[in-house]
Amino acid sequence: SAEDKNFYYHPGIDPVGILRAALINLKNIAQGRRLVGASTVTQQVAKNFLLTSDVTLKRKIKEAILAFRIERALSKKRILELYLNEIYLGFGSYGVATAALNYFNKSLDNLSISEAAFLAALPKAPNNYNPLKNSSGARARRDWVIGRMLEDEVITSEEARQAKAKPLYVRSRDNTEYVQAKYFAEEVRQELVKRYGEKKLYKGGLSVRTTLNPVYQSIAYRALRDGLEAYDRRHGWRGPLAHVELNQDWLSQLVSIKPPTAIGDWHISVVREILEEKTKIGLDDGSLGVIPFKELKWARKWLKGENLGPSVKKPGDVLSVGDIILVDKVTGEKEDNATKEVNYSLQQIPEIEGALLAIDPHTGRVLAMVGGYDYEKSQFNRSVHARRQPGSAFKPFVYLVALDKGFTPSSLILDAPFVIDQGPGLPKWRPANYTKKFYGPSTMRLGIEKSRNLMTVRLAQTIGIESIAQYAHKFGIVDQLPRQLSMSLGAGETTLLRLTAAY
Repeated sequence: SAEDKNFYYHPGIDPVGILRAALINLKNIAQGRRLVGASTVTQQVAKNFLLTSDVTLKRKIKEAILAFRIERALSKKRILELYLNEIYLGFGSYGVATAALNYFNKSLDNLSISEAAFLAALPKAPNNYNPLKNSSGARARRDWVIGRMLEDEVITSEEARQAKAKPLYVRSRDNTEYVQAKYFAEEVRQELVKRYGEKKLYKGGLSVRTTLNPVYQSIAYRALRDGLEAYDRRHGWRGPLAHVELNQDWLSQLVSIKPPTAIGDWHISVVREILEEKTKIGLDDGSLGVIPFKELKWARKWLKGENLGPSVKKPGDVLSVGDIILVDKVTGEKEDNATKEVNYSLQQIPEIEGALLAIDPHTGRVLAMVGGYDYEKSQFNRSVHARRQPGSAFKPFVYLVALDKGFTPSSLILDAPFVIDQGPGLPKWRPANYTKKFYGPSTMRLGIEKSRNLMTVRLAQTIGIESIAQYAHKFGIVDQLPRQLSMSLGAGETTLLRLTAAY
């Protein structure tokens, strides 16, 4: 009723609408008012999918030709579907389904006549009819659409009266927030493609609800990054990103350096001056800052393997003037009122990787997923696809088999040396406890509590590796566990998703 009254009857363009718009525009020109258009829904589909938004005669001619072709190729229902799924309606909403959620926190089938009429009023100028900025204008436009619906006999006069009487109240989506969940989103996308295909996913106007908990996800994202950064720091400083011969125009020198991916909220900066207790730096936004000496003490030079250089005694042991480095603002500290310089800490992007996964043990729903340090750095989702040895995390399943076979927490298991001959030409296998000690007969409860390797291997030998392999398959940890006693200590390979789901 509001956008294209004759949609179901015209062949792509509406001659009656064009004539009506021409007559109206003659009056508008004389009165200095804004001109009106006569584009049909089909023409808008042609423009949105196939053309630019240039206001030129050439583009309008192309639009009309394409509208004729679209009408011949697609049904009216399909054309309307494309239009409703792509049209911009303000509030960051592309498509009527998203707009219904963003404006009223409802699905389309739950909208009232008043709410539906308001959404129908938006395509012409969504920003002009924003109810939060122009309440009276938005309501007037909504009432006009309701009037058109009554005129077209889509609604009754009583329904129109009630719809106009209702206030226009926006109820935006509750607690809408954006979290770092790119690995999770990509897994969801792949699953949707597998189930419905790319065409349905990208053109079907799907509304997708997931199990992700935004609070847990934010905590998981920060925890993994902090953990990897702390581990990386313990293994030394690998040096600056680059080095320049510093001149007066240090900012131009700095912005010419391409920053690495995965720096997040960090800044790329250049060392301007090194003092006894601090290092002066210039940042990529033109501001100045300092790195206190205490923020450099971790940066012992990485030599090789686990070897680090001598302890840091002064800033010059770590940095030189002209070094290009990454820094992060030190939180909880105020800037120096005298110098207006802000404190920063020295940073480096970890070379180590990791993953974190949180699953609801009652439902199996994935609540948080972080597949690596940074998605832009590496799109490989380690929480789902990386195969790693579970180690001691596998031991509880060995003890579970034992419990099902009649063992109890008080059953005694010998904690003593264990040796197996692996065959000709192979060394003997001698597993050991982490402490390198033996503790004699101990209860099974103590064995799992202290994660004793020798007790676990001896228990596995007693209950049989075949039974353990069956349980590993039953719980989805692995499909085929090798029939070797070392598997009881977690020597096999699985994924974080499988292991977490098993728990």
